[in-house]
Amino acid sequence: MIETNFWLLLVAGLLGGGHCVGMCGGIVAALTLHHPAGAARWRVLAGYNLGRIASYTMIGALLGGLAATGLSLASTHSWQLMLAALADLMLVAMGLYLAGLGQAVVALEKLGRPLWRRLQPLLGRLLPVRSIAGAAAVGAVWGWLPCGLVYSASISALASGSAWHGAGMMLAFGLGTLPNLLLMGVFADGLRRWIQQRPVRLVAGLGVAGIGAWKLVQLVSGTI
Repeated sequence: MIETNFWLLLVAGLLGGGHCVGMCGGIVAALTLHHPAGAARWRVLAGYNLGRIASYTMIGALLGGLAATGLSLASTHSWQLMLAALADLMLVAMGLYLAGLGQAVVALEKLGRPLWRRLQPLLGRLLPVRSIAGAAAVGAVWGWLPCGLVYSASISALASGSAWHGAGMMLAFGLGTLPNLLLMGVFADGLRRWIQQRPVRLVAGLGVAGIGAWKLVQLVSGTI
């Protein structure tokens, strides 16, 4: 089921494109403001997204490693099952959000606000961006911005019980968000409009929620 979660998180990151652009579009615009269109702008955008996805991957590794340590200390199968059930429930919540049928995922953003208040001054000192390294540093900080979709994906990383698997899951999610934030030109606008169409969101979101519910049923019935 680990491989299934990789693909689910990749799809969730892609389908959450409208939310991602709303959350991160401002910083992308600020990053490219002083860089003319062309190779220089693409390098800055690449640096920003590299830093952002690296932070997501680090979050996944930290949570997966933390869970691995906790589970080995507890030595109880019940904790592992509880984490797996929570991850499946969050997949259902993420799917309903992507389908436009629920906002529970967004409520999670409140959890990260205290940490973000400490990091935000650092972000200000890194702007304006003058190099690819500077863009990567900004992206690394911005990757900790409170985001319900990121937090939902993080629960799957936690439930993986492995630093490597957790990192891989968050890497998959980050790569899913990449097209919308890397290509904020004509293609990105067209892609975002297509993703935000009601039938597309409904089918894709319910698909993610359905798989989460199916995994939860399997877990409860003892088949996995």
